[in-house]
Amino acid sequence: MAKSVGVGKMRRILTVLPRVWRLLSSSRVPLGEKLLFIIPAAVYWVMPDVMPFMPLDDIAVTLLLAGWFATRMEKKYGADAPILKK
Repeated sequence: MAKSVGVGKMRRILTVLPRVWRLLSSSRVPLGEKLLFIIPAAVYWVMPDVMPFMPLDDIAVTLLLAGWFATRMEKKYGADAPILKK
């Protein structure tokens, strides 16, 4: 049973990362919205000791932020937000 829980978490992680990348590179999502994910994640990676009562790993905090960001942006701009063409 424990093995399937780990697989579920890993599958969720592997689906969140491409969603976040797609949203961050989308022209439909404004820069201000993108900064709602980038700034808190960057600040936590640079200054993890600011919140000493929350002993969470940097990666765990980033994944929590990524899941929140992806869900919020997909609700607001649609799950099919196109990738910005270069």
